[in-house]
Amino acid sequence: MDNFSGKIAVVTGGGTGMGRELCLQLVQEGCAVAACDVIMENLDETKHLCAEANPDIKVTLHQCDVSCEEDIIRFRDEVVAEHGDKINLLFNNAGIGGSFSMLDEDTRPQWEKTFNVCWYGVYYSCRAFIPLLVNADEAHIVNTSSVNGFWASLGPNTPHTAYAAAKFAVKGFSEALITDLRMHAPHVGVSVVMPGHIGTSIAINSGKVLSGKEAAEMTEEDIKGVRERMMKTGGELAEAVMNLSDDQIRAVMHQRGIDFRDNAPTSAGEASETILDAVKAGKWRILVGDDAVRLDARVRNDPESAYEIDFAQAVKEGGDLIELIK
Repeated sequence: MDNFSGKIAVVTGGGTGMGRELCLQLVQEGCAVAACDVIMENLDETKHLCAEANPDIKVTLHQCDVSCEEDIIRFRDEVVAEHGDKINLLFNNAGIGGSFSMLDEDTRPQWEKTFNVCWYGVYYSCRAFIPLLVNADEAHIVNTSSVNGFWASLGPNTPHTAYAAAKFAVKGFSEALITDLRMHAPHVGVSVVMPGHIGTSIAINSGKVLSGKEAAEMTEEDIKGVRERMMKTGGELAEAVMNLSDDQIRAVMHQRGIDFRDNAPTSAGEASETILDAVKAGKWRILVGDDAVRLDARVRNDPESAYEIDFAQAVKEGGDLIELIK
C-alpha cells in the first residue's frame, strides 16, 4: 500500500497524541477516517482539526472503551453503517499507562484496566475488524506496542507489570499474525509499532480513565494511595513525598503529565509520520524514535543484564527515557 488516497482507516485512541496525528495525516492524504476514543471532547477537537486540514474527506467519531468487546462490536457496526463493509487500514493505537504492583490488591482494578485497554483493546479490535479488512482489495493492520514490549521496565523503582505484559502480548500477537494472515488473507499486512518516549497526553488521559478525574480533582483518599505507592519506591522520591502536602502531590502528578508530553524527544506528529512511511514501505517492525532504536540495541546486546539497576541507570545517563525512569 504505497499511498492512502481513497482508502478508509479505523483509528482507535484518535482523540489525542499519535491517534490524532494519524487521523490528521491520513486525511491530508485523502483517506477517510473512523476514529474512536473514550473521551468524546478530545474526538471533537480531532474532527475540527481534520476538517481544517481537508474538509472534503469524511471523518466519523465514535465513543468507545476498547477494553470492552461490546463497545468494539458497536463501534464496528457504526463503521459499517457510515463507511461500508470494507476498510483498508486498522490502527490499534489506543492505550493507557499505569504503574501498579501485582502484589497490591488495592490497585488490582487499575492494573487490570491498564492491561485490558492495552492488550484486549488490540485483540478485540482485530477480531471485530478483520472481516472488513479481508473484504478490501488491500489492507493493513498497525498495532501499537512499545519499547516496553521488549524491555519490561521503567527502572528499579517503578512496578510496570500491567503495561509491559500487555505490550509484550501486542508484539507477540502481531508477529504471529504475519504467518496467520499470509496463510489465510495474504492481501492483509500487519505491522507492530514500538515507540520510545513520544510527546502525547497519555499520562494525563490515563489518570482520567483510571480514576475518572483530573489530578487536581483527586480526593484525600486518592492522594493517600499515591503517597503510599511513592513511599514504597524508596530513594529520593520517597523522602520528598514525606514532606509534601496533598495539594503539592496533586501538583506533582499534574506536572508529571505535562512534562511527559512537552519534554519528549519525538513529537506525536513525527511519530505518526514515521509509522505511515513504514506502512507504505511494507515494514512489519517499526521502531519510533532514536531512543527506541538505542534501547532495542542495548537489550539485544546484553539481555542478561536488562533488569539490573545499572542497566536502567545507563539508559537514563545515555539521555533516553529521562522523564520515565525515576
